[in-house]
Amino acid sequence: MRVVVAERPGPPDVLRVTTGPNPVPGAGQVRVAVEVAAVTFNDTMLRAGSGLGRPVRFPVVLGNGVGGVVDAVGDDVDPGWRGAVVVTATGGTGGYASTALADVVDLHRVPDGLGVRDATALLADGRTAVGLHEAAGIRPGEVVVVSAAAGGVGSLLVQLATASGAQVVALAGSGPKLRLARELGAWSTLNYREPGWLDRLDHLAPDGVDIVFDGVGAELTAALSARVRRGGRYLPHGAAGGRWGDLDAHALDGRDVTVVPLDAIGPTPADLRRLVERALELAARGALRPVVGQVFPLELAAQAHAAIRDRMALGKTLLLP
Repeated sequence: MRVVVAERPGPPDVLRVTTGPNPVPGAGQVRVAVEVAAVTFNDTMLRAGSGLGRPVRFPVVLGNGVGGVVDAVGDDVDPGWRGAVVVTATGGTGGYASTALADVVDLHRVPDGLGVRDATALLADGRTAVGLHEAAGIRPGEVVVVSAAAGGVGSLLVQLATASGAQVVALAGSGPKLRLARELGAWSTLNYREPGWLDRLDHLAPDGVDIVFDGVGAELTAALSARVRRGGRYLPHGAAGGRWGDLDAHALDGRDVTVVPLDAIGPTPADLRRLVERALELAARGALRPVVGQVFPLELAAQAHAAIRDRMALGKTLLLP
């Protein structure tokens, strides 16, 4: 098989393609002939050796989400899985490869009407977006801020919040990203890298905002959380700004603002599985559109990581083995 290996932590160019034997599924496992591998922000953090991601041992094959066809099963696995078109997690690593192992309990059949690329794009981001949307309990007419609105999760949240009747204010850092957010239904868009954007937000929502989905963190956290009005909800879910932001818990408690941490989304494996299935079902019937902004061949995995690092990526980034 062909596989992308990071021999050591470092910049994107530590990723290199090599070959090796196909893995053999063990008890409770299947092997997937990978058609699509998802690339995540967390992958870039793990590659860089950052504390934002969980520690890994090098050398490592990154990638925790793939789509493809089951081509081998463990001795104790139902042979009916062989030939199934699936998307699946891979246990945290091992996805940047032409074949990958997965636990049978993690498999999701790709529903009719949905392609493998779109299904793979939804595996992690769809689960997160649907979980955040459910936890927020959006009511029609509420003002909802989505930061990192053109990212994999943010682009889905813009759609879900709009469908719930919210007035969505999408935050992003470039013209193309803002245009994408508007195409997805955002009520208003703001470039948070431009001076005066907070004044414009205050003009749009003079009484404060009801909900913030924060995928950027860093300095945005303090600015946005201060603008959540009484009874609102704040849902931090990413650190695209390079670090998690700091919340003033005392001030938020004083306004009766509910903070929903990311680890509260899908607290059990069954919950996570339901959220993935829900995202796939919504996409299959056209109610949710994953945005696949960049597709790279396996050999250009370093370029995929660089695009995410440099915050040039739109929507989801995928690799094709």
